[in-house]
Amino acid sequence: MLPAVDWSRPWFDAVRPAADTIDPADVIGTFSARAAALGLVNHAGLPVRFVPQAALPEGTAYEEHIGATGCVPTRDNLHDFFNGLVWLSFPLVKRELNALQAAQIARDGIRAERGAARDAATLFDENAALLVVLDNMQGHALADALRNHRWREAFVERGGSFGREAQVWLFGHALMEKLMAPYKAITAHTLVVPAPAEFFTLERARQQAWIDAHVAERLRTAGLRKADFTPLPVLGIPGWWAAQDDAFYDDTTVFRPKRNASTLEKS
Repeated sequence: MLPAVDWSRPWFDAVRPAADTIDPADVIGTFSARAAALGLVNHAGLPVRFVPQAALPEGTAYEEHIGATGCVPTRDNLHDFFNGLVWLSFPLVKRELNALQAAQIARDGIRAERGAARDAATLFDENAALLVVLDNMQGHALADALRNHRWREAFVERGGSFGREAQVWLFGHALMEKLMAPYKAITAHTLVVPAPAEFFTLERARQQAWIDAHVAERLRTAGLRKADFTPLPVLGIPGWWAAQDDAFYDDTTVFRPKRNASTLEKS
């Protein structure tokens, strides 16, 4: 039996609708039923199904198996439960990530080190957040503040943008699992997604579909590098934690200044 999830937490918003469709007594079965109802397929056009972990052949990589069969090995734990919810919530992005990972494995085989592209895809899959910002000067300024660790500017001075012209959608299933017991230092690998003004007028389900299609196309055409990510301490997002006072944001063990070239030379 899985632990109870506090679905009122804002960091679970992206997968809450999918969670409402899952029967806790038959998680794998209802995951597969929902995937079939949604017509989910992998990059090879094979139907996505969820199977017990024991169905993964010994010596076969997890990502390779999904790419070759469409079957997602699933354990009875929160990590894989959130993974299944992400498949149902962002199926196009999951498909492109698996395509990238499977192609890397086919080219290089299974090695002790994943390689740059597969490593970036794994970070995305496990720990990503998507920061959707209005594609204008203010939206780009917010993204720039985060990239350069100007935390007070991003979260306080520009805090009013969140919800109105900036949204954070969690994607990484390991990130969601960590947030079952939230602590201040939890940090997401964040991909900034500029969006037109029309995006922010859409209902939530249509926003999610736009993000799924847009990010999937970006992965398909541009690939993914670790340099594409910016760190985001998720409990710093306005409204995501109760005690967001001056002392909260002054904690440099979490809200760290950006290390510049001169700092690196001295260290």
